[in-house]
Amino acid sequence: MGNNSTKQDSIKSKPTKNQNSYLKYTSMAFQLGGIILVGTLAGRWLDERLALQTPVCTIVLALLSVAAGLYVSLKDFIQPR
Repeated sequence: MGNNSTKQDSIKSKPTKNQNSYLKYTSMAFQLGGIILVGTLAGRWLDERLALQTPVCTIVLALLSVAAGLYVSLKDFIQPR
């Protein structure tokens, strides 16, 4: 019986393909959100430091961070297995 429970424990601990996909896409979403958040916050910081009337840096860095985030996400998504 001891040998049988060891096999069941090892089976339970191995992630399935669906779990791996779920974790991969979840991490991609957090990565995309993080890149956009950092870019936008950097733009706001620059606008405050430069005392600009219009948030030019926020807009530009937000758009650039969206493009960078999409590039990173698509690169990971298209990656051959």
